[in-house]
Amino acid sequence: MRMQRNGLKAAPDTPRCYNNMLPPDPPKIEANDLQRCRETGDYSTIFFEWYKYVASLGFIFANLKQDTPSVREDISKRDYGILIGLLNRCARIMLANVALSHKGEFGESTMILDRCIFESCVILTWLCKSTNIEDRFDRYIASGLKTELDLRDQLQNAISARDGKQLNIEYRMLETVKGCLAEAGFDEEKIKNTKGMPDMASMLKSLGQTRFIYTAGQRVSSHHVHGTWVGLRNHYIDLADDGSYHTKRFSPTHVNQYVYIAFIVLDALGFFVNFVFKSSEDEKNAIIKFIREVFDKISSVNNEMIRTDYEYHNDES
Repeated sequence: MRMQRNGLKAAPDTPRCYNNMLPPDPPKIEANDLQRCRETGDYSTIFFEWYKYVASLGFIFANLKQDTPSVREDISKRDYGILIGLLNRCARIMLANVALSHKGEFGESTMILDRCIFESCVILTWLCKSTNIEDRFDRYIASGLKTELDLRDQLQNAISARDGKQLNIEYRMLETVKGCLAEAGFDEEKIKNTKGMPDMASMLKSLGQTRFIYTAGQRVSSHHVHGTWVGLRNHYIDLADDGSYHTKRFSPTHVNQYVYIAFIVLDALGFFVNFVFKSSEDEKNAIIKFIREVFDKISSVNNEMIRTDYEYHNDES
């Protein structure tokens, strides 16, 4: 049976909420599909389907309306917008990765986009684990607006150097900056006086994550974002027998990308649900249980794929 899924139908054992947006059926992985993966050692087709499924869940939760009865009333519209915006960002970038990698190519590009998903999930989790809601959300907004203030200052300096003569494009850019500040409810003084966001390493540490998670998720991915020597060797150039280099034609998307991105997005979804739903709602626990079950199903296949990866290496040949 083909593993391609069509439509968004309600699975019989999944919670029904999301303003009439129902979770789709999970991928139907047949026994012969799994056996084929075992024989070839290539599980990418299975994880590709699970990856798409997790992306669809991201879209569903990103479209959860704030006036849903189960959602807390003490979260401001601005802060709720930030949360669903981050979820929508993750889901849409995952969809872009689906389009890029469906033939197994563009690994260099999907790894760059994976970094964006990783950072958004960490920030979303950091916001959802806040004990002081207003403080953390203000810090998130102010950190972005400080860049806008810098842009505004550079534009104004350029205008002053022309004795106040303003270009049309400068006018539009300044109006955009002004609109950003006004919508966020920030003035210049508040932006400058608001504490900035912690760096990614500090954020992960505060979430109880190890340094390894930061190194693997953030530092290693910098190779792909910034084009370091390691990044070039992985994706863009090959070493010939004579010691010269030639360009690679393409770089494959690695199966592990589908796995770990699905895991971190599911983790972020769990924190989102735990944060925005009222603690007294049975629906909240049902959704968290559902997310955990999806995580476990992917993990089960992943455990089979990695097999001996976490056994001790034997140096004897």
